Amino acid sequence: MEQLHALAQAAGVAREWTDVDGRQQLVADDALAAVLAALGHAAGSERQIARSLAAVEERRAALPPMLVADCGASIPLPFAASRAEATGEDGITRPLAVDGDRLTVPDAPGYYDLVLDGRALKLAVAPAKCPLPNAAGRRPWGVSLQIPALRGAQPSPFGTFGELAEAARQFGAAGADALAINPVHALFPGHGVGYSPYSPSSRLFLNGAMGDPALVGLPPLVPSTEAGPLIDWAGALPLRLAELRKVFAALTPAQRAGITSPEDAMLHRHALFDALDCHFRPLGAHGWRDWPAAFHDPEGAAATHFAAEHPDEIGFHLFVQWLARQGLEAAQTAAKGAGMGVGLIADLAVGVDPSGSDAWSLRHTMLDGLTIGAPPDPLGPLGQNWSITGFSPEGLRASAYEPWIAMIRAGLAADGGLRIDHAFGLARLWVIPEGGATRDGAYLSYPFDDLIRLATLEAHRANAFIIAEDLGTAPYGFTQAVTERQMLGMRVLWFERAADNGFIGAADYEPLSAAMSGTHDTVTVAGWWRGRDLDWAEKLGRLPEGTSRAEAEAIRDWDRGLLWSTLDHTACRPAPDNPAPVVDAAMAHIARTPAAIALVSLEDLLGLEEQPNLPGTITEHPNWRRRLDAPTGDLIADAHVRQRCAILGGPDAG
Repeated sequence: MEQLHALAQAAGVAREWTDVDGRQQLVADDALAAVLAALGHAAGSERQIARSLAAVEERRAALPPMLVADCGASIPLPFAASRAEATGEDGITRPLAVDGDRLTVPDAPGYYDLVLDGRALKLAVAPAKCPLPNAAGRRPWGVSLQIPALRGAQPSPFGTFGELAEAARQFGAAGADALAINPVHALFPGHGVGYSPYSPSSRLFLNGAMGDPALVGLPPLVPSTEAGPLIDWAGALPLRLAELRKVFAALTPAQRAGITSPEDAMLHRHALFDALDCHFRPLGAHGWRDWPAAFHDPEGAAATHFAAEHPDEIGFHLFVQWLARQGLEAAQTAAKGAGMGVGLIADLAVGVDPSGSDAWSLRHTMLDGLTIGAPPDPLGPLGQNWSITGFSPEGLRASAYEPWIAMIRAGLAADGGLRIDHAFGLARLWVIPEGGATRDGAYLSYPFDDLIRLATLEAHRANAFIIAEDLGTAPYGFTQAVTERQMLGMRVLWFERAADNGFIGAADYEPLSAAMSGTHDTVTVAGWWRGRDLDWAEKLGRLPEGTSRAEAEAIRDWDRGLLWSTLDHTACRPAPDNPAPVVDAAMAHIARTPAAIALVSLEDLLGLEEQPNLPGTITEHPNWRRRLDAPTGDLIADAHVRQRCAILGGPDAG
């Protein structure tokens, strides 16, 4: 099947890939054909393959809607041109040097309207590097937290941007420079089941449930009874939507007019999606794919008629987005006002729910019939299907990267930095045909060079830095490329080990990185020391095959010695039931690294044993449901917590 393999190569679908053990793996031909068909490349016969291959090659040879280049670079064109001029965002048109099929782009970063021999297209020019974290000449430190876990002075079912703003004031006063927050992308409105922040409806807009009317001078939400240690999302999210409807109903006509009449067409489309979701969900529909077919087209007669017939409902969802955006900006203002040099670090999820707003609004730029996951490996022999989707490579090119740029810009809108989850996805994603087994997927390549240039350009425009989550096996060339762009890698305590399996010293962390005590997916320091992760592994039958709990405990005890020898060479090793000194030492370890920013999880700062999320579980573990015991101010007032803040901000962090 040489033709099939040639089509796969031309379409960016890898036939071969290397697993975590360094072994070469081969994708079966029928799996290749299924992925290609989902991408729109018919591969059912030799004639279909030949036509598909010709179409791919024709598109690649054509002038794309956008060229992406570095400042002052000479780039190739698909044809020899005699004249080129570019109009910048300042409105000034300037001629560009063109020599046959080579074009020299402007020296200044930005977006340009380019004309080549009368053909109009876009040009994006990126600076060489992203900004770095700024904290007035010293190495900044910050805390990563889950907003819903926060508590405030008033009882509430979950934390919102109001609690985030208060946390920013408290941590700013304690000397922190940044708060790294969970993704705040839009979820399905009032849906109390799909609440994972990494399976959003849209990455262009915000989770309206995070809005706090009090932050914008509106009457506050009615306090609820004090919630327990776990969030009841099934009850809380529908109730919050009803409460926000009451706030909207009490607005004056003048207030509504100022909030619900923006010019953003995509925002209106998202509000229409949320209105339709609220209309059809009581009938059992989960997202647009369960709606009547007439509503599948956002520009179709059915959707247009619905919008015309329900202006107040559309207005309500516009209000919810306004409230959320104002709240996020208020939290960033609070962070800066408290002296934080960075403020908020946002988190960009790797994909979206295939039934959500983005997949409906941007269908021609999204993968259709494919979901994203991870290939089989020793830790997951069946692989992982995350049941989310994302942009298609061809869709991005054909749209001049417009929705991707909007997504990055939305993530940077009110933040000092942006973490890109599973940043390897800028280069490739493991895609799985819907209904197929995870092992029947394949790696799909993305226009990596263009995407990192665009991310660098947007970071430059926002004066914000980028953390590229790079845990795992990096695609070829990835690490060098993001390093050259001055994007920060993630250096997490648990994964920073030497060849002898010992933990590396603080001085050996890479300067161009974010040094971290853990992530939302990893065990906390206290939990690891006590063996709480082993408790969960035993309970869920996830201990390594052939390993008993006693054997796992013995391995952990050896690892405790390795960790403690790195963290503290002088004091006696604490007992397993005494994790506090280990947490203190881990804070000092992270603070001593030369990394560009030090980040510790709030769970580690507080010495908690439970982690927010246990990967590979849905209902077995209370993922994204844990609530803190007290308001942030009370927690920080604890002498032990303040001591850890002092450690992180001490002279070794400078």
